Amino acid sequence: MARLEHLNLTVSDADAFAALLGRLFDWTVRWSGPVLGGAGRSVHVGGPDDYLALYTPGAGVGTAPDSYVTPGALNHIGVVVDDIAQAETRVREAGFTPHNHADYEPGRRFYFDGPDGVEIEVVAYD
Repeated sequence: MARLEHLNLTVSDADAFAALLGRLFDWTVRWSGPVLGGAGRSVHVGGPDDYLALYTPGAGVGTAPDSYVTPGALNHIGVVVDDIAQAETRVREAGFTPHNHADYEPGRRFYFDGPDGVEIEVVAYD
């Protein structure tokens, strides 16, 4: 069976985004450095088996259309946590507003809009 190893996401500041994810989810930077012949920078942040590759183009980022109506666009990132209350506290302390709380089979979840408008779903399974 195949598994997802990483997702590559363009952001305005890869280092800052990675630092935030580290504080929120106890993730670590696995690698960082220049990419594409020096035309950008990437930071790989996550755990030992999977991660997000956060990419900032050297020329800077542009604006994007609404992801929910654009084919191929990222809608949100789902992160599984052991303690959803602790995760929500960290999200609020970082200055973000959790929304769309729901209990569903088999767990609980909430969302928040992170840097660059990237929506993040936080879920805990019972």
